Amino acid sequence: MLLRYFYDEKLAHASYVVGCQKTGEAVVVDPMRDITAYEELAKEEKLNIVGALETHIHADFVSGSRELNDRFGTKLYVSDEGDADWKYQNLDGISHQLLKDGDQFKIGNLVFDVMHTPGHTPESISFLLTDKGGSADKPMGIFTGDFVFVGDVGRPDLLEKAADIQGTSDSGAASMFKSIERFKALPDYLQVWPAHGAGSACGKALGAVPSTTVGYEKAFNWAMQFDDEASFKKALLEGQPEPPYYFAVMKSVNKVGQKLIKDLPELKEITSAADIEALLAEGKQVLDMRPADAYSKGHIQGTLNIPFNNSFTNWAGWIVDYDKPLYLLLDTKVLDEALVALRSVGIDEVYGFAEADSLMAQAENLASYENVSPSEANEMVENSEAYVLDVRNQTEFDEGHIDNAQHIMVGTLKNRLDEVDTDKTIIVQCQAGARSAIAASVLKANGIDKLVNMTGGYSKWQQEVASVKQ
Repeated sequence: MLLRYFYDEKLAHASYVVGCQKTGEAVVVDPMRDITAYEELAKEEKLNIVGALETHIHADFVSGSRELNDRFGTKLYVSDEGDADWKYQNLDGISHQLLKDGDQFKIGNLVFDVMHTPGHTPESISFLLTDKGGSADKPMGIFTGDFVFVGDVGRPDLLEKAADIQGTSDSGAASMFKSIERFKALPDYLQVWPAHGAGSACGKALGAVPSTTVGYEKAFNWAMQFDDEASFKKALLEGQPEPPYYFAVMKSVNKVGQKLIKDLPELKEITSAADIEALLAEGKQVLDMRPADAYSKGHIQGTLNIPFNNSFTNWAGWIVDYDKPLYLLLDTKVLDEALVALRSVGIDEVYGFAEADSLMAQAENLASYENVSPSEANEMVENSEAYVLDVRNQTEFDEGHIDNAQHIMVGTLKNRLDEVDTDKTIIVQCQAGARSAIAASVLKANGIDKLVNMTGGYSKWQQEVASVKQ
């Protein structure tokens, strides 16, 4: 048997290729949209990818199952659990098998047993894997998807908070309690292969270790320590991070059907700053992907700034308007990687790109904003020149914040601009200075220019000023 682990750092998403080396057949579990790595492995190991397994309808990335089907003719193995609202609607003309609790299927000498594990979503299933190519007659591990993570379990409130399906948080938490009881009955030696790691918004305390065991999670996972349902539900629903807006889009895309990458628009290279300004005037979106420091010193007015780093995909999903054409300003050496990242969360309407540094060199009347230290920011507040806009998550704000700070989480800022006081200078602040720079660009792109970004964020403020409201 072959088992390979693939991890997308920008999405904190794990997928797996499982192959029977005797028959040369393999499947991909919870595949990412960019299937290049799976193709390369299949060629290297002389495997035929015959199946794509999905643990649930994903909310945080576009599934690669349709790409695999288009490339290899793979069969899709997907859940038939949950009510009518959570049935796959994109399977016409595609080879597939609908799965329910207790079902079993084989790929070569590999046996997959289906376990219905609702809670994160109603249709969620897990796959118990047994390798019958040797002497084993019992499972060696379980692919849990977004059910059980290392140190955490899947949040049950996404359908309510992201997809606006009311009442599902409480029922999901109740289902999760029952699913965990089933999980606890599994053998301690079973390996656990989850679909996410630290940094994912699908839970609140995910560990960074790639895999775990049932026994370890029973002993140390906080969610496994409850005997009564009411206490568990309360603990599970408390302190969950804000779900990105794009989660609702992904739920719909993965349920109804995504476009194939080969059918997406071809990109046009733009070489004139005037052309970028014209696009902005037409209402198009332009995303400047340079580091925040470079953007703050000079940028084309109206552009958004999300630096291309490990958090890029998350913030792009929060802030980019899915309904508007998008153009990119970036180092063209990372264009292909940037497109993979954007398309992984369904940002498909990308029509053009430009070499950012070249455009900045030729552009006239570049906009900018000032970066200030916490000490300088404090002086501005004390002189009544400015106020603090805290753009961190709600849980971070609740744990401690600067006196009299206004709180608007950065991802929601574009929809709450009417709440921003523009009479005074705005000191934009987050935990370390990265998210506040993104927020500053959102404000600037919407014509709010009287602002500064506080470098070092709340962490540096505590060290330099320590004017903290608990």
